Amino acid sequence: MSRPLYRGLSGGGRVSDDIGGYKMFDQKYQVKDSLENGFGHEATSPGRGARSRPSLTLLLLKLGLVLVTILALLGSLYWAVSISNSSRHNISHGYRRLQEQLVADLSDIGELSLGKARLKELEFCPPEYENYVPCYYNISESLDLGDHEAPIEYERQCVRESAIDRDCLILPPRNYRIPLRWPSGRDIIWKENVKITGQEFSSGSLTKRMMVEEEQISFHSDSLMVDGVEDYSHQIAEMIGLRNESNFNEAGVRTVLDIGCGFGSFGAHLFSKQLLTLCIANYEVAGSQVQLTLERGIPAMIGSFASKQLPYPYLSFDMLHCARCGIEWEKNDGIFLVEVDRLLRPGGYFVWTSLMNTHRSLRDKENQRKWTSIRDFTENLCWDMLSQQDETIVWKKTSKKKCYSSRKSGPAVCGRSHDIESPYYQPLNPCIAGTRSQRWVPIEYRTPWPTQAKLNSTELDIHGVHLEYFAEDAANWNSVVRNYWSLLSPLIFSDHPKRPGDEDPAPPFNMLRNVLDMNARFGGFNAALLDAGKSAWVMNVVPRSGPNYLPLIFDRGFIGVQHDWCEAFPTYPRTYDMMHADGLLSLEKHQKHRCSMLDIFLEIDRILRPEGWVILHDSAPLIQEARSVITQLKWDTRMMEVNGNNDEKLLVCQKPFFMKQQ
Repeated sequence: MSRPLYRGLSGGGRVSDDIGGYKMFDQKYQVKDSLENGFGHEATSPGRGARSRPSLTLLLLKLGLVLVTILALLGSLYWAVSISNSSRHNISHGYRRLQEQLVADLSDIGELSLGKARLKELEFCPPEYENYVPCYYNISESLDLGDHEAPIEYERQCVRESAIDRDCLILPPRNYRIPLRWPSGRDIIWKENVKITGQEFSSGSLTKRMMVEEEQISFHSDSLMVDGVEDYSHQIAEMIGLRNESNFNEAGVRTVLDIGCGFGSFGAHLFSKQLLTLCIANYEVAGSQVQLTLERGIPAMIGSFASKQLPYPYLSFDMLHCARCGIEWEKNDGIFLVEVDRLLRPGGYFVWTSLMNTHRSLRDKENQRKWTSIRDFTENLCWDMLSQQDETIVWKKTSKKKCYSSRKSGPAVCGRSHDIESPYYQPLNPCIAGTRSQRWVPIEYRTPWPTQAKLNSTELDIHGVHLEYFAEDAANWNSVVRNYWSLLSPLIFSDHPKRPGDEDPAPPFNMLRNVLDMNARFGGFNAALLDAGKSAWVMNVVPRSGPNYLPLIFDRGFIGVQHDWCEAFPTYPRTYDMMHADGLLSLEKHQKHRCSMLDIFLEIDRILRPEGWVILHDSAPLIQEARSVITQLKWDTRMMEVNGNNDEKLLVCQKPFFMKQQ
């Protein structure tokens, strides 16, 4: 991903080269660690055997402190001499590192003189935690997968007391490698980075076929043509009445929810057409659709049509897509179709591809009964069936409000007391949300992308946001992102992100792809990244402990989710390149009976890829507290001023690449 971040003014956490039977991947940390932690042994040894004489003990402690200071300065001088013999590239960065290290050494010495003790670092988790997903995962079930004829169905069960039930750091698989940069990483992933078995390799599904080589799994554009994804999306466009998939945006389609997405090929193709596709699929012990899709740099999260609503608000998506997704839509009196209706914007499309839809399959009386049930139910939802070709059927949700009042049967319209904007895993509701929301605007009347991201005053009034405040927020985030590039380049956002030994990367020169904004508010960080021309996508997370602007985020053409950060995020380990949190610590601090700061950072560490980045912006006291907690996670940290404001601080962290002892 990028070069490791070396500690600056913060001192950071200790990074040992041999901890608990494990070694660090990047040996560049060793020199720094010997300097930073060298005082530990010498500082304690002189006082041994002299406890009965306080004056002698004090004298020896003072002498020890002087000795530590001399050793630290000599060590830093040795570092300066060593880097002077290295390449020109190392000299420029080594000088900066030398300055920072001197400050860090003196800071550590100051902490010793004040009697400050470092928090104990956390141990590494056992190997069976490699793919640990709290709320879904049972460790004992993963140890023996067995030969199951049908996959095990895992439904989210997240109890607050057991949301974080381990205090250890998850290590990557033995042969884990840093993913390739986008767009190369979209088509090629490292086989050892994902937990997959042979049965997934032979899958013949339209969206799940892939090519397996010795170390890689390939999803090249050529193979997409073979799988028919391009032809398939072209077919859907024609069924809607468009010339091809490039015209989706003109028809008002920007956000797509892909249910049971295979390995993300459909979303990968639509991304090139300015469509943003979010994949959701069940938790899977091996061969996870979500894990592989995220590994490719395509939006995905664990989610299922089971007994609870998905954590997205009413009227979120312009299209819902299900290609052989395995959902029995006729079950439970059509309640899953009611959930689709809740998520779908008026005028939006539901695309269903299934073997059951073929004429041959419908000769079976049971299949014919199921199909008739689905057809009748969709009519009662005020959907129009536009077309059917082969296995694929396209419905269009009505754009006419009067349809709901003219129905003779079907689900009732929800009462006004029913919360349709903040479902957060509430039980599925058999009623339909209806048209009472001011956001009930047909997609064909909405501003097309990318102008859609800049909401006008009328659209903002729906969310209770003033245009001036929204414009000020957007300008602020554009400035912040520019400062991030200036401040952190070439560490994170680099125009020349070449790692030692790498070939020159193909454009766009982007170090990051999967970004998670932990406190997204209006989605300003997401918008600023796009305005800056960065080919990253952002999972905008709206914490349940704060105001719910998630409907506004979706109205801007972005994607996101409501989440409680005292629970586990519905994703696999090592799936995001960067986690960004502005004001999250302050937000959580004001809540009563919440989890600890360590619990939140443990979850960040689980989600973050090796060499991944964390950017925290908050009040100075909370950043200081966070910096102290982070020492337990073995991250490298740097604390910075924010425009000369002593009340706020910026903490930039990088998760080192630890790997198992070979």
